[in-house]
Amino acid sequence: MRRHWIDNLRWVTVLLVLFYHVIYFYNNKGVFGGIGGFGDGPQYQDVVMYILYPWFMPLLFILAGISARYALAKQSAKDWFRTRTRKLLVPSTIGIFFLCAVIGWINTLTGPAAESIAALPGPIKYLIWSVSGIGPLWFIQDLWLLSLVLLIVRKMDSNGRLMELCGRIGTIPLVFMGVFFWIGHQTLIMEINPAGANGLWNLYKPVFYLIPFLMGYFVFSHDRVQEIVGRAWIPLMVCALVSGVILTLTGFGQDNTLPKYLSSPLNNIYGWLMCLAMMGWFKTSFDRTGTFASYMTRSSYGIYIVHYLVIATVGYLLKFKTQMSPVFIYLILTIAVFTLSPLIYEVIRRIPFIRWCVLGEKK
Repeated sequence: MRRHWIDNLRWVTVLLVLFYHVIYFYNNKGVFGGIGGFGDGPQYQDVVMYILYPWFMPLLFILAGISARYALAKQSAKDWFRTRTRKLLVPSTIGIFFLCAVIGWINTLTGPAAESIAALPGPIKYLIWSVSGIGPLWFIQDLWLLSLVLLIVRKMDSNGRLMELCGRIGTIPLVFMGVFFWIGHQTLIMEINPAGANGLWNLYKPVFYLIPFLMGYFVFSHDRVQEIVGRAWIPLMVCALVSGVILTLTGFGQDNTLPKYLSSPLNNIYGWLMCLAMMGWFKTSFDRTGTFASYMTRSSYGIYIVHYLVIATVGYLLKFKTQMSPVFIYLILTIAVFTLSPLIYEVIRRIPFIRWCVLGEKK
């Protein structure tokens, strides 16, 4: 039986990622990767980053873990991992040379290494641009690696005892499992160079994201556990919102991606409660589908892959090539990313070889 609430929650979260990147691209809080804000004063629109960042990517990994459990119940581990490799590793390795060079080029235009890179031979520049323009594709690179780890963990639990034990978990232990979020964030490097290797470790956060991925597979794939969060979603959401408001009020102005911020108890409480509340809400209220939901279910992955190309190109042009006010820049970029991303995806998926490289789709 298809769990439509999982599909719906996944594509809604992807749309939130698109909106997050609109705000993030112009943030002035020091978050690495954007092109800077509009002056030194407070940008209150950046509050979107504080609201979404603690939970939306961990939630995607939880949903990926749940989906992995269902998929592995229908096919062999070998076939599943082969499909994962095509869908995840191909777009994030081969596909970057078709999609990411423009993003990397824009990154260098606004970065300190612009002049030194401009003096390099063309093929070398293209290679640098492609690799540095990976952007949000770190997510699918991480997911491929964690899929490999999952197969190893499954081998270790070949008798299914861990799976059975996780299916018995109750409401209180489920809430307190949020401590694993905090433990995961302790693996981050506290003193970093965002552009260096330790910055990449903190971006990919493999240990941290392994935790929600395995939770999705072993814990939240059980119907019983899904029913628990479904019944408790309203108090979970209230507690999440209260903690989120306190976190935002006390942390606004800081770089909300720094390890010190992420590893704070309040950030982890909010992030975990929001993951539980969103799953419970969608399990209870959105376990159905329709024409638009069906389209987004099959298309959100491709939209995610291509959307940052729109963010980078349109976002750069709006800020540096026009004299528009920030309000119109945000508005136009938001419209652009939500309209052009699906259009680009629809074009790419109709070109056979490019479709395989960029989307990991055979047909």
